[in-house]
Amino acid sequence: MEKRWVYIPEAPADVVESLTQSLKISPTLAAILCQRGICTYEEAKHFFRPSLTDLHDPFLMKDMNRAVDRLNDALHRNEKIMVYGDYDVDGTTSVALMYGFLRNYTSNIDFYIPDRYKEGYGVSFQGIDYASENGFKLIISLDCGIKSADKVAYAAERGIDFIICDHHLPDEDIPKAVAVLDPKQIDCPYPYKELSGCGVGFKLLQAFCFQNDIDQEEAYKLLDLLVVSIASDIVPITGENRILAYFGLRHLNGPQPMRPGLDALKELAGITSEMDITSIVFGFAPRINAAGRMGDAKNSVRMLLAQTKEEAFKMADIINESNKERRDKDSNITKEALQMIEEDEFLRGANSTVLFKDSWHKGVIGIVASRCIEKYYRPTIILTQSNGKASGSARSVHGFNVHSAIESCSDLLEQFGGHMYAAGLTLPVENIPAFRERFEKIVADTITAEQKIPQIEIDGKIELKQITRNFYNIVRQMEPFGPGNMRPVFVSELVYDTGSVRIVGDSHLKLRLTQDGYHSIDAIGFGLSDYYHKIAKGIPFDVCYTVEENIFRGVITLQLRIKDIRMK
Repeated sequence: MEKRWVYIPEAPADVVESLTQSLKISPTLAAILCQRGICTYEEAKHFFRPSLTDLHDPFLMKDMNRAVDRLNDALHRNEKIMVYGDYDVDGTTSVALMYGFLRNYTSNIDFYIPDRYKEGYGVSFQGIDYASENGFKLIISLDCGIKSADKVAYAAERGIDFIICDHHLPDEDIPKAVAVLDPKQIDCPYPYKELSGCGVGFKLLQAFCFQNDIDQEEAYKLLDLLVVSIASDIVPITGENRILAYFGLRHLNGPQPMRPGLDALKELAGITSEMDITSIVFGFAPRINAAGRMGDAKNSVRMLLAQTKEEAFKMADIINESNKERRDKDSNITKEALQMIEEDEFLRGANSTVLFKDSWHKGVIGIVASRCIEKYYRPTIILTQSNGKASGSARSVHGFNVHSAIESCSDLLEQFGGHMYAAGLTLPVENIPAFRERFEKIVADTITAEQKIPQIEIDGKIELKQITRNFYNIVRQMEPFGPGNMRPVFVSELVYDTGSVRIVGDSHLKLRLTQDGYHSIDAIGFGLSDYYHKIAKGIPFDVCYTVEENIFRGVITLQLRIKDIRMK
């Protein structure tokens, strides 16, 4: 698939020169820092040397005082407390964080995760009924609740108070809870707006520690759960999130024993190297999510809270089996979906994809939508039947607001929600043809030619001879990488293979590249075997890549991970 190479705008030359001199690094690396808003020595110092003392005062968050006071009251009165969270990674890590901490101060506490299929996303009437029937007086909701004004009112009628810890955009109708902690509220003065749901819960515990003269280290012990949330929920790894992720990874990779549940997950995922954001995203997140997709998300919480290796592996094995089932269904449904497109002339040439099959598993349709975009790069909605309705997940392409497009079809829907790049929707099955037709027209009228081509953001052009161990060591200090602070992507022009190019696996290229015939470096290009014959003939090309370490038989070398190739 063709890709657009989009260069990130360059920073002013005088700012780059100043940073180059003050940090004594190459202009290339100084330019990358400036592109990321790090333009002074002091900013670079905070960036390269994160400190927990740079975390914001939790009491800057609107309603934090009220939240801590209500929590203290519940503990002093020995009221029953329910910790309520969503069924995804952010929700389950949030519940494990909050419940695992508070159970040190009360035994009158339990947690609740809604059933994905019977209750749906967020706070449910069934959950509140369960709380009422079992004598709970306070519910702390995590990663959900900001759009549950009706549920919070329903709970209040039954004598149940709510503390909401959420990070999603609120509606105009803010729930009348005892406290609403969400930095995205318009009138919330909290300086950093991009916390995960687990991050908001962490700030509540941080404030609780301050208020009750508890050592902050007690809260910091939970940063291993928080970094799993930050990585898995794809929130920006900037500002406060970067500090929390940095120390969370140090916790995971430190000398102290890893939390038994995460240790079991690491072993089952086959992770043998140091943990980073990528290994969490691809190793931990799918498995934790699979529990809620295929079965009971409470198993994820039980695993994360496990205090012994035996208990942890018991729950991790269950979750791993759920993930295997998820992969099978994901693979089979993706094949069916792609076949439906390929066999339909209209769908092949359409600007959007809307597919429906009543037997598809609801737990994987969002993943299937993303898989379809890998082949047909356009806004995609995958629908299945659930409780007599068509229920679906939408995914989008860079720069296109799929939520807005769905909103334009709202008269055909029963409900919908989400954001620019991902959304969920429910509609009567009989409305699918009309919805498909209108959604296609809206996309066709509003999507641009550029948005139909996947793009690679490039930090800058360099020569291969610039890639030294010292250069790489400075790049590595920019970790943890993730949204808002991606691993730098470089372009080198007119490179060629030294004669070692070969195909490895089914479709991957292994090369050794040079520009000048003197400085060469190993490279790997996954899924790029189509270029083999031209490269083997010695034809020069431009290459787009990141720099990484490769460990082979104990020997560590630098190599390029190729993202795209342009033949000359």
